[in-house]
Amino acid sequence: MRPVPTCILSGSEAPQALHGHALDAYVQIGSLSKALTGTALARLAGDGVLQLDDPLEQFLPVPRGTGITLRHLAQHTSGLPRLPPHVKRRDPYAAFDDAALHTVLQGLDTFVTSAPGHSEEYSNLGYAVLGAALTSAAGMPYQELLDHYVLAPLDITEVTSAPPPDRRLCGRGLFGRPRRPWTMTGAILPAGGLWATPRATADLVTALLIDRRLGEPALSWQRAGTLLWHNGATGDASVFAGAVPDGRWVLVHRLTGQADRTDELGVELLRRAAPGNPADSGT
Repeated sequence: MRPVPTCILSGSEAPQALHGHALDAYVQIGSLSKALTGTALARLAGDGVLQLDDPLEQFLPVPRGTGITLRHLAQHTSGLPRLPPHVKRRDPYAAFDDAALHTVLQGLDTFVTSAPGHSEEYSNLGYAVLGAALTSAAGMPYQELLDHYVLAPLDITEVTSAPPPDRRLCGRGLFGRPRRPWTMTGAILPAGGLWATPRATADLVTALLIDRRLGEPALSWQRAGTLLWHNGATGDASVFAGAVPDGRWVLVHRLTGQADRTDELGVELLRRAAPGNPADSGT
């Protein structure tokens, strides 16, 4: 079995790009995109553009009375299912464009599986809806929103929905040919469609979780004790990012959709790392 291209960045060791991975090539970061969407939500709330507990119908054409708020969407407690309708196996989100999202929004009350705020169910659909609400509230497209509220304040540029084709790094098939990445430029973009270089992604992790340059970490980050983390996976890429209060942090990206091992490696590296110093967290 061929070794998996792997990138590892942390606060305790020099960056590693193994088996054909690269620190400065664009790779899909999957659901780690949600952490950026959640950060944009927090920034909009901080600027008074919206409030976390605003009802969804304030921003989008959804049936009144669903009870879903922006906070519910950010915390996966909206009652919406994990996936949009009509997801396919080969390129699951290719057909989930703005028109498909609009259809979902018009009948959103029929998709809810539990009352908002009562239980947690991880939802890509919920983050697609949240992204649409944020772009509506801010009056700008998602990438522009992200640039303005998250990336520019951190002076980070290499995070985008449309990376240069000659700088994309994808997994390879049996005969060494690059695999075609999932299409995630439509309505699913805020939930998992971003590309970034590993180096830029590590800069995001340290800026948001260690140095906290934009304030307290967004509601999007998953919590396990003192660990703040998020992962992501597409057909041929997986990523884990995490940090703990003593300054330890790690980013692992692998060119494989088998996310469990990526998560395990990230947690293992965090456990082995010596406590860090937030002042020395640059990559």
